[in-house]
Amino acid sequence: MKLEVEYMVETLKTVLQPMIAEGSMEYSDVDLTDKLGFSIEKIIYNENTRNLIIIAPDRPEKSSLIGKGGWVVGRLREELNVNNIHVDAYSDMIIRIYRMELAVKKLENIIPYMETSTSLPLKNLKHLLIERIKNLGEFDFNTNFESELEFLKSNKRLKTDLIDENLSNDHKAIVALSGGVDSSFSLIVAKLMGFNPIAVTVDPGNIILPSYFKNSVETLTSGMKVFHEYIEVDMSTTVKEALDGRIHPCGRCSSTIETALLNYAKKSKIPFLIFGDFLATGSQSIVSVDGFWRINLPAMLSTTKGETKSLSSYFDITSKGGYGCPLIDEVHKKHPHMRRYSMQRILRETRAGVLEPGQALNLITRTL
Repeated sequence: MKLEVEYMVETLKTVLQPMIAEGSMEYSDVDLTDKLGFSIEKIIYNENTRNLIIIAPDRPEKSSLIGKGGWVVGRLREELNVNNIHVDAYSDMIIRIYRMELAVKKLENIIPYMETSTSLPLKNLKHLLIERIKNLGEFDFNTNFESELEFLKSNKRLKTDLIDENLSNDHKAIVALSGGVDSSFSLIVAKLMGFNPIAVTVDPGNIILPSYFKNSVETLTSGMKVFHEYIEVDMSTTVKEALDGRIHPCGRCSSTIETALLNYAKKSKIPFLIFGDFLATGSQSIVSVDGFWRINLPAMLSTTKGETKSLSSYFDITSKGGYGCPLIDEVHKKHPHMRRYSMQRILRETRAGVLEPGQALNLITRTL
């Protein structure tokens, strides 16, 4: 294994080092068949960020470039003295692009039937989707919205091509904010798209929503000057049945949270409900529920876990690691057979391409 890693690193270093020396560059169809047995679809280097992107044809080549435990890409980053190396598979990108194309078609069907002020954020989302479709390999939320994020962090008014300065102050969306990186990503993007969101956190108690998530919620909403509200719900029956080993709590918890938010939307007459879910994708990432539009923003934008973490970290929101909440940890300890259902949820996201196999393995290991 050691010789294999050293050979891969040395071969890639020999090819990549002269390219990087040129400064920012992009190369396509780099043939390494004689040396490694495969070619590379695209190599992109940004001199300003010192980030290197390598796009392999398919997952087997991607795995080879990353190496077992990330040894190859880790050593290569050190040898090339770059800030970050991201390896992707072109086959996975094709699927993500197709899903975004389906989302664009759905938006094109919806937008004509809406009033201008209501449809504007959806038009901005459509524009963003098209930008990602054109340039998925290089697209970076932090770089693409650098000036807008600076405005948000300094609590100034956004002034970009995506934001209409004549936009009404009316709130267009409720964002379900749990304090995790995925829902935080959704709040940031909703703000950037002109939804003028309200952040709402459903609070079932500390065993499901611990203080460190509440701290993240308050850090983000105060930092972005976004109105925030807690909704308390009684999930004592769900908690008891879960701790007794009668149910796996995640499905019932999600349903309770969604119902509470939908009721809040009905009361406030705010047309959009935004969640930080990665599924369902494509045309099903925006659906009508009881006259309101439910949007799964990460799913619609075909984002990766890495992208949600990166954008959220701009506002000092970080992943807590592990799987789920304190309740599910206790359920796993008391009733080991329930771990199976948690693993099924992890595998569902892995099959959808949301989680990398290595990420899924880490999560599954933490459930054991």
